Amino acid sequence: MKKKMKIIIVGATGTMGKHLSSAFEQEHEVVRAASEGGDIQVDITSTESIEKMFKQVGAFDALICTAGPTFVGPWKKLNDNEFRKGIEGKLMGQINLVLIGQHYINPKGSFSLITGALTHEPQLNFANASAANGAVEGFVRAAAIELENSIRINAVSPTVIENSPQYFDFFPGDIPVTMKQLEYGFRKSIFGANTGQIIKPH
Repeated sequence: MKKKMKIIIVGATGTMGKHLSSAFEQEHEVVRAASEGGDIQVDITSTESIEKMFKQVGAFDALICTAGPTFVGPWKKLNDNEFRKGIEGKLMGQINLVLIGQHYINPKGSFSLITGALTHEPQLNFANASAANGAVEGFVRAAAIELENSIRINAVSPTVIENSPQYFDFFPGDIPVTMKQLEYGFRKSIFGANTGQIIKPH
């Protein structure tokens, strides 16, 4: 029998976050964090906001992040300002959740970040996301060998998900990941023993 855990879900009001929140709250204490709504408001582009969230929550056992704003749009519209959306959001936002969160997480806790198939299979309009995903995955592998107190870290890397049909046309030929497959990718990260892994739900 798994012990009851306190799990923070950052991005809890989004498509993935809503499903994961309702799935995990049946067995564990879930703290919903999001830029709007949820139990706690957090702006992951602000270290002050992240610190405030962890102080409000206190000690916890696992953190899931499904948030990570990036620029989606034509290559010709990409510039320094637009590219920084993914760097500040999906990359530094998730990195700072770990760098700050490591001081609040219980021993043997886990961080589960979000990346995506765009890391290795780029699609038109997603150069910003591909770059951010790749950097997050590099960070996960590096953090895994340095985090103390038996704290684990993994990334879940889905392709387009079934509940986001507005993105289907951007991913020709990809079979959408079901919400159950996504959920079990995060279950593997939280309840498994692995660390430094890129988990691909299928």
